[in-house]
Amino acid sequence: MSTPTPPEFRSGFAALVGRPNVGKSTLLNALVGEKLSIVTPRPQTTRHRIRGVLTTPEAQIAFVDTPGLHRHARRALNKAMNRTATAALEDADLVVLVVEAMRWTSEDELALERIVRSGRAAIAAVNKIDRVRPRERLLPYLAELATRHAFLAIVPVSALKSDNIGDLRRTIAAHLPLSPPLFPHGELTDRGLAFRIAELIREKLTLELNQEVPYGIAVEVERLTAEPDQLIVDAAIWVDRAGQKPIVIGAHGERLKRVGRAARLALNAMLGRRVHLNLWVKVRENWADNARALRELGVE
Repeated sequence: MSTPTPPEFRSGFAALVGRPNVGKSTLLNALVGEKLSIVTPRPQTTRHRIRGVLTTPEAQIAFVDTPGLHRHARRALNKAMNRTATAALEDADLVVLVVEAMRWTSEDELALERIVRSGRAAIAAVNKIDRVRPRERLLPYLAELATRHAFLAIVPVSALKSDNIGDLRRTIAAHLPLSPPLFPHGELTDRGLAFRIAELIREKLTLELNQEVPYGIAVEVERLTAEPDQLIVDAAIWVDRAGQKPIVIGAHGERLKRVGRAARLALNAMLGRRVHLNLWVKVRENWADNARALRELGVE
């Protein structure tokens, strides 16, 4: 028998919006308490709209991680990412503008412009406060941020250290509509297993490749086979130029083996079961500039 929802229960969508590499994915993971979005030091790692649901006795918050909004989006992939972020913003009940403590750039300004244009109420989450010493240096920055927009609240946090995350959760919940839960109790994300596996492989690839292959890499899980003692994953790594294939594979296949091992260990931990991972590197010329390829690879 389900527990009745209290009349003061709040529920809704909170979009995490901001420039690339400001820490939105790390923040989503901290807010939900589980790794749902992949995280790397490279800007524009997040390509998709990813929802993470947090349910407490008082509220249900559907956090939406979005790609970083950026200017000069020349490739079809970058334009699609901007559209994804803008659409998530317009569908939200509340927007959380994520900024980096002590920094304000033209791309932060772009994100704020999109929020103003949407007409959505907004909270500012000032991330990476763990890097500010002494902490009092934050005060002028917070005061200046308050002059940029009529934010409902400004909450300093460190997503990496989980500092003040509880306060940010409570602040967001307090500004959501009065509503019963929108999702079943226990639902954590709208993304299926194949998507989460593909993203985790892409995370390990991005960390391994560093700057050697730019953004022309995608991962597609082609088959999942559940056996009694293991899950077999067959996945394709797509590159957008033939010259990138040997870079991803590495000398004598060593780089691909390292990526496969790192991904397999992470998948074992995430799924709580043994995973056998098969990886193939395939070429799809200029997929990042091809609207059809973007749709087929699930980017848009």
